[in-house]
Amino acid sequence: MRSLQQTSDMAKVLINDGIHASGLQKLKDAGIEVSTDKIAQEDLAAQLPAYDAICVRSATKVRQDLIDQCPNLKVIGRGGVGLDNIDVDHAKSKGIQVVNTPAASSRSVAELVFAHLFSVSRFLYQANRSMPEDGDNNFKGLKKSYAKGSELEGKTLGIIGFGRIGQSTAKVALGVGMEVIASDPYVEQATIDMGRFGTVDIDTIPMDKLLAESDVITLHIPFTGEPVLSTNQFTKMKDGVVIINASRGGTIDETALLEALDNGKVAAAGLDVFENEPNPRQDLLQHPRVSLSPHIGASTNEAQEKIGIELADKLISILG
Repeated sequence: MRSLQQTSDMAKVLINDGIHASGLQKLKDAGIEVSTDKIAQEDLAAQLPAYDAICVRSATKVRQDLIDQCPNLKVIGRGGVGLDNIDVDHAKSKGIQVVNTPAASSRSVAELVFAHLFSVSRFLYQANRSMPEDGDNNFKGLKKSYAKGSELEGKTLGIIGFGRIGQSTAKVALGVGMEVIASDPYVEQATIDMGRFGTVDIDTIPMDKLLAESDVITLHIPFTGEPVLSTNQFTKMKDGVVIINASRGGTIDETALLEALDNGKVAAAGLDVFENEPNPRQDLLQHPRVSLSPHIGASTNEAQEKIGIELADKLISILG
């Protein structure tokens, strides 16, 4: 048993938005004192100064004013990829390290992209809405309504943002038999490991070329303050393009997307993220050609365990 002096010297970490049991145990085994009691955003300024580190997901915001009130803070950990809810530059200017888990959820996000893509390609999202209401007396009518689905093999997937998640999405797409193109100002080429089938090298191309050539476009980028896809970009796309977004709300201008859906430029969309989370606009939620999910890209058992372990390892390396 540790003495009182030893206990007082233990690093203290606040896990404010949850962590997988594997990551939690790893922190405890490393001799780190962990609190998993949720502290409300408005109470953090009063209580966070007692901790050496805080771990968050999307819910908790760690902004400049909170950082300035926490002189003991050494690390801010984000379980996930994006850092939109953390003032990273200000934290670093105070000597606080900011870490996230960019590799842990790549596969889960990529598979959700294809869950939406398969859904819109075969009208599954529409069938799931209409079958309970009308399936028992209009089975043949519904069958006819949803009889013009599309196969993905041979279609071109355009990936905007070719980091870890974008490359993981490319791997799934290649396995399905799609052609893959990508655009990213920071990546010139990526090698996709297809396991026993070898590797595939993909060179990135300019955005306008990607917009013009893609049958499906998926985004894997952070939100930088302005949408990447708006009216100007939609006009450059093929008629009947499919849009999938499992990256960040705000990366697509939702008003422009709705216009493109209504005029047929966009055949369908699959959305996991929204501008006004947690209260997305109703006209988007109710649109008949939009497949929906509530920001669950990293929400698989496997991804959550990987995120917890990766985050624990990074905290231990800094605080241990």
